[in-house]
Formats: sequence, C-alpha cells, structure tokens
Amino acid sequence: MALAPSKKACFRCRRACSIALVVLSGNEETALRLGAALLLGSLFGLNRELHGKPAGLRTHALVSLGAAVATIVVLRSPAASLTVADQNAIGRVVQGILTGVGFLGAGVILRDPAGHVTGLTTAATIWMCAVLGIVCGLGYWLILGITFVLTTATLLLGRPLERLAERLFHRHSSSPPDHSV
Repeated sequence: MALAPSKKACFRCRRACSIALVVLSGNEETALRLGAALLLGSLFGLNRELHGKPAGLRTHALVSLGAAVATIVVLRSPAASLTVADQNAIGRVVQGILTGVGFLGAGVILRDPAGHVTGLTTAATIWMCAVLGIVCGLGYWLILGITFVLTTATLLLGRPLERLAERLFHRHSSSPPDHSV
C-alpha cells in the first residue's frame, strides 16, 4: 500500500491539513469491500441475535457478503480491473439479489392465530444487509456510512420510540391489529 494521488480512498492528515490518498490494488480493494460487507452484516446480525430472533449473525453476515460478491463479480471486467463491463448487468444482479433475499426474509415472518405478526424487523434487516452488501460491492462508501448509521439508529431507538408512542396514544402492543381501518 503506497501513498500517492488517486481517486480510490482518502483520509485527512491532522498535521499537514491536506488530504493524503491511499492507493489500493484491485485485490486489496476487493478484500476491503468484502470485509466491509461481512462486518456490517455481522453487526446487524448480532443485534438480531441478541434479541433472540431466528435469523442472526451468520445469516445476516452471509447475506451481506453474498450480495457484495455477486456485485463485485459483475463489476469485474475480463481484464480483472474494477471497472464496469455492462451497466445493465449490474441492474439485473441488484434486482435478482433483492428479489431472492425477499424470499429469505419472508421465511422469518410469522403470524399466530391471534393475528400477531412477528419477524418483520428481522426480515427488513436481512433485506438491508443485502442492500449494504451491494453498496459495499460497488464501493459507495459515503452511502454505506450514512445508511449504516441510520439503520443502526433505527434498530437501537425504534423500540423505545414505539413504546413511547404506545403510552402517548394509549395503544396496547399486545392487542391484535385492527383490520377495520
């Protein structure tokens, strides 16, 4: 890894107040993208695992990693550079990933005889892990960072906000949904 002007990745030096750029080889950049996908998927999976949900760390990590691998494979031209060979191919792969992961997420959604539906948040995090895997595969780091922060905030603050709303509006979470509305 050498420091030189490039468009690949950058960080700020505190002493010089300038931007030093890190140049990564194609294999290093691929490893970074795959590692980021695996890490983010693992973190969201750990959240679901700690909440006792059926799809946990391994499921989320593998969904995110798989989406990143599929995206990177399409990005790789025959010359093994990270340039786009066919723009339409990326769209087809993204569509296929999101459709396939939708079926996986549907497998964790359950409805009991009383009408309570469970597993929606876990299904949504599986879907988000696929999306984040795609974003890692494409190397869109700013979008990845913003989406990770917003998704984490939703997972961490969502339940307390739901409880607050239930207290304020006098809705009981244990009652089945009202389908007459």
